[in-house]
Amino acid sequence: MAPSSRSDRAALVGRLRAAGCVYAEDEAELLLAAAHSPAALADLTDRRVAGEPLEYLLGWAEFCGLRIAVDEGVFVPRARTALLVDLAAELTGVAPAVVDLCCGSGATTVALAHRLAPRWLAAADIDPAAVACARRNVVGLDVEVYEGDLFAPLPRQWRGRLDLVVANAPYVPTDAVALMPPEARLHEAPVALDGGPDGLSVLRRVGVAAADWLAPGGHLVVEAGTTQLEALHTALTEAGLTPTVHHNEDLDATALTARRP
Repeated sequence: MAPSSRSDRAALVGRLRAAGCVYAEDEAELLLAAAHSPAALADLTDRRVAGEPLEYLLGWAEFCGLRIAVDEGVFVPRARTALLVDLAAELTGVAPAVVDLCCGSGATTVALAHRLAPRWLAAADIDPAAVACARRNVVGLDVEVYEGDLFAPLPRQWRGRLDLVVANAPYVPTDAVALMPPEARLHEAPVALDGGPDGLSVLRRVGVAAADWLAPGGHLVVEAGTTQLEALHTALTEAGLTPTVHHNEDLDATALTARRP
């Protein structure tokens, strides 16, 4: 729908900007498109001004040029995670066997399905709400989404045969979760954010297990904070992998790839 006048549209943009929405004009257009009536627009605007993530209000997020459904409480895909998809595309050969751990909405899974043409692609998450959301997003794709802790729910026959493991695991230190923007800390599942005392509790476990699940020459690709690189590099090396640091200035993204020799 559209507001009745330019002044209505300007008022909407003004409310969003006053609430701290950096891209107020863009958000206003999206809310206008999503609302089916003036009352619906008022409700969406009030919720956005109160700090609810835009993606929950719209019901979707854009990721790697794809529209990904996002349910309330499920981790919202970040643009920077496109670096994991780009690295995966560079590292893998023809028809790889791929697993996306801590898959959240399944955004990375869907992007990998389009970029890699894998012979086997699966995703897993410990959060039932995320699993339900991811399963909706992979409808029509040859992908299985498992509920469970990291590799635990995956079929045993793929152990030692995976060409690629991608994991956007939680890496925010526990004490820093309270410092995150309200959109994240108040609305997204804590299990998708809290990475333990130094933020690397889950990523260390991923590295150790990936060394067993990857085929020789296979790669692990993970996202991390810049201050965690040295510690994570050491952890992956100790797990028997050969890590490399990657940074993308445009995405403001940092990742590590780690090859099983």
